[in-house]
Amino acid sequence: MEDKIISVHDINVGGGNPPIIIAGPCVVESRDLALKVADEAKRITRKLGLPYIYKSSYKKANRSSGGSFIGIGIDEALKILAEVKSEFDLPILTDVHSETEVGAAAEVADILQIPAFLCRQTELLVAAGKTGRVVNIKKGQFMAPEDMRLQAEKVEAAGNPNVMLTERGTTFGYHNLVVDMRSLVIMKEAGYPVILDATHSLQLPGGEKDRTGGQPQYIFPIARAGAAVGIDGLFLETHPDPSKALSDASTQLKFELFEPLLKQIRAIDSARRGIDT
Repeated sequence: MEDKIISVHDINVGGGNPPIIIAGPCVVESRDLALKVADEAKRITRKLGLPYIYKSSYKKANRSSGGSFIGIGIDEALKILAEVKSEFDLPILTDVHSETEVGAAAEVADILQIPAFLCRQTELLVAAGKTGRVVNIKKGQFMAPEDMRLQAEKVEAAGNPNVMLTERGTTFGYHNLVVDMRSLVIMKEAGYPVILDATHSLQLPGGEKDRTGGQPQYIFPIARAGAAVGIDGLFLETHPDPSKALSDASTQLKFELFEPLLKQIRAIDSARRGIDT
């Protein structure tokens, strides 16, 4: 099937275009953090010639423990995302968790992301599709890659062909995930741009008793492998000090490593293109 090209803001995703970079802190923690990361990430990606989309969740609805941080409030978080968008002229990606939140999120976000655990929620997919925004569906940890086509078709049936699919690891026993690189090829063969989430893929769900653990030391090799396969985009949660992050502290990439990683991704993608041509 011919590769589909999706336009987001002034960025073309898929169809042989350079891989997009979707990155930012896991959740909106504060205005200062959001603006700082957006400013630096835009500077770095522009220098490397890579398209950039700012990512941060306005709320984290799926937590290991009831005592985990959820967010600073939907209205305040969306206000900060809107400021990032206008201040830096960046497209925004954020998660949506229920049909009732889709409208408010769509007023700010260019891409509505369906979390992995919710990827089969038909009403949520349809509601997101009806907004006309690009919909990024994360492959559930329990899903076979070929079955994600059915979830994408739910969005398309709502009149919206702008769908991306994201690999974020598959359940591998208790408290562990594994990335099957074949998944990237299989989902791409369905005709949708495919993104690799190189940070959530390294979670150890519930691996630290009351919270999710992770193995961030493998972000570089997982991301490099994805670039060699031929991903359309790389998803990274990144934070200046992951140890102090209020969500997903165990898997976020240290922001000081953001540029070195992207240099490697760009080099591998260029080498792959040379081999393919």
